[in-house]
Amino acid sequence: MGNPEASAAVGAYRTLVPAGLRRRIARRVPPRLRMALKQLLRRLHTVNLMARVVRGARARRRWPHLSGAGERLAALAGHGARIALIRPAVSPLGLREANLELVVTALEELGVDYFAVRGSSDFRSCLAVAEADRERVGQVLERCAERSPVHLRACRGESAQGRTVLAGSRAGRQLARQAGVLRVGMVWSDPAGSLVLGLEHGCDIEFWRPEDGRLHAPRPNRVTEDVALDEPRVTVPVSRLTGFAALHTRRTRSVRTIRPCADPLPEDVRFPIDVVYTWVDGSDPEWQRRRGAYGEHGYHTESANAARYISRDELRYSLRALEQNAPWVRHVHLVTDRQRPAWLNDAHPRITVVDHSEIFDDPSALPTFNSHAIESRLHHIKGLSEHFLYFNDDMFLGSPVTPQDFFLSNGMTRTFFSPSQVPRWDLTPVDRPVDAAGKNNRRLLQDHFGSAIVQKLRHAPYALRCSVLAEIESEFAEDHRRTSHSRFRSAADISIPSSLYHYYAYFTGRAVPSNITFAYLDLAKPEIQRRLGILLARRDRQAFCINDTLSDGHDTEHQTAMLSRFLRTYYPVPSPFEKKESHNQKEPQAR
Repeated sequence: MGNPEASAAVGAYRTLVPAGLRRRIARRVPPRLRMALKQLLRRLHTVNLMARVVRGARARRRWPHLSGAGERLAALAGHGARIALIRPAVSPLGLREANLELVVTALEELGVDYFAVRGSSDFRSCLAVAEADRERVGQVLERCAERSPVHLRACRGESAQGRTVLAGSRAGRQLARQAGVLRVGMVWSDPAGSLVLGLEHGCDIEFWRPEDGRLHAPRPNRVTEDVALDEPRVTVPVSRLTGFAALHTRRTRSVRTIRPCADPLPEDVRFPIDVVYTWVDGSDPEWQRRRGAYGEHGYHTESANAARYISRDELRYSLRALEQNAPWVRHVHLVTDRQRPAWLNDAHPRITVVDHSEIFDDPSALPTFNSHAIESRLHHIKGLSEHFLYFNDDMFLGSPVTPQDFFLSNGMTRTFFSPSQVPRWDLTPVDRPVDAAGKNNRRLLQDHFGSAIVQKLRHAPYALRCSVLAEIESEFAEDHRRTSHSRFRSAADISIPSSLYHYYAYFTGRAVPSNITFAYLDLAKPEIQRRLGILLARRDRQAFCINDTLSDGHDTEHQTAMLSRFLRTYYPVPSPFEKKESHNQKEPQAR
């Protein structure tokens, strides 16, 4: 995706120059001068491109063993001499583990004692070595540099300081002699260069100082300020030290640590977490026939809006986002109405397709075309974990997350309130379905708890508990049953996992208000292409939603093509939930 928002020059300009000043510059600088500046930037880009080609060629000569089997080396644009290993499959957890493996292997080969530390970040590993071994750590880095392009930065606390340098270079050797904490690691990129992962998933080497017969940490960590010189070592799975890699999900390497770091901490989430998706392909003729057999399609134009049922392959990319950014998820349940995507690898052991008939105990309620009704039955999924996340297929994880972002370790769920409000007036015939359901939720909660809800929730992954959902079904039996039997969205619906659950859980002491970095994007808005470009350039949101509100249908084809380009670029790595033969197929256009 050609993304002007991602250029280094544009990024630096926007960071350094306030928005108001940028607008004044645009109004006052003559067009001819602006054009000359753009031409100068293009020339500089050409020079930089040539320099990158030369650096890449040198890297390939230095590490010839890293070329082949779909891999190669390339120099990256931007500040620092970063050399990336281009791989067909890259992931944050994969790079975290590869960097740890690289450093640990070299330490053990040279006999340098170390122990893993529970640092402040789950997305990086952290190793402690004695200050007395600093010189030998320099030899370790030299050995790492023989095997692959390894990058270094000094750290002050958790923040990286100064520029990135290559291990084995003069600057790298100087850094290894001086820094209290070294951030070490490779850089990985997908073949298109749209997903670049670097030292944010590196391995930190801390130099612990001897004092009064103990080793003292150079910065705070999550466990201890110091240890005995002869503190016993134990070996544990890496997943014991980070919530980003759950033990029940997949095998991870083991690592040497100390008992204080091996023991579970109060904040550790140790229960399994599943994910539930609801999905429909509105272009399916059989589904259209079933839907058309029931005449009118809802009381409100928004319910009948065809855009609600367009499948733009969002599910494929939401699953890619899930695998990239939440590898700790135990199992995925995909709830559908006698459908499944053609590309889905439903034989994978970590995904199950669940038909509506499996969760509705009353056959007369089916078929249903009401998301409120389907959502009211999610806790009836067989084998679903007590704690789970609920996604619509237009929800995406934009950056790595941990279980603690959605749950407390005592089982409480986190609730992400929105600045948007439920309208204060009573139900009216023109209420949008989301507002009507919000007002019905408010009535139930006010009658039950004496409190009138005001805020809606963000359209981000919803953290839920099966037991609380079952309690709501029992507590509000009449409204729950009415909603579950409403074939199309109704003004009498309640919205459970997207609103009612969270207030009910909060009032009963099982949910807490929390925050998530979030973006909501509407495909119908004129600024959507620019906002998608900024989101892609920054990749700074934990979650985002790309929704399609009331659409006149005239630009559906353009919207689909634009969204497809964005999603392919943001999530270039196929997930294990896709059939291999579908990876290279052309993405579907408007339907």
